Amino acid sequence: MEKVLIVDGHSAIFSTPWLRELHQTNNDSGRDALIRELSDYQNLSDTYVILVYDGKGNTIGQQGGTEQEILILYSRTNQTADTIIERLAAKHAKKHDVQVASNDLMVLESCYASGAHTMSIDSLWDKIDYDLGKRSQHRRS
Repeated sequence: MEKVLIVDGHSAIFSTPWLRELHQTNNDSGRDALIRELSDYQNLSDTYVILVYDGKGNTIGQQGGTEQEILILYSRTNQTADTIIERLAAKHAKKHDVQVASNDLMVLESCYASGAHTMSIDSLWDKIDYDLGKRSQHRRS
């Protein structure tokens, strides 16, 4: 069974001090750092990663998604990243081992009801460290 990790991008950035600091300096640098961390995880594990952000356009935006790149989705103007996360979890939890990482309790409850495993962003960092066999405490400083 394929492992899929769906990450709430803004939740990850704003609840991780070093990412939040980068984001406050330059929006793109916070996003880029998160993408690098999750890309490294995907490349070193057996987990496919989907990162979801609130978007600003009229269509769903997407980048990456190859075996080497994580899939990054941006919501439409009239929808939220939460909606996309919940829809992805409901669609894929029936066939795959889906894990959702967010600090939004309503998103986590909805995804759990769909059959996905859920975790906080702090738990996500712990999982990444454990799965990769390292203890990288810089994420919480």
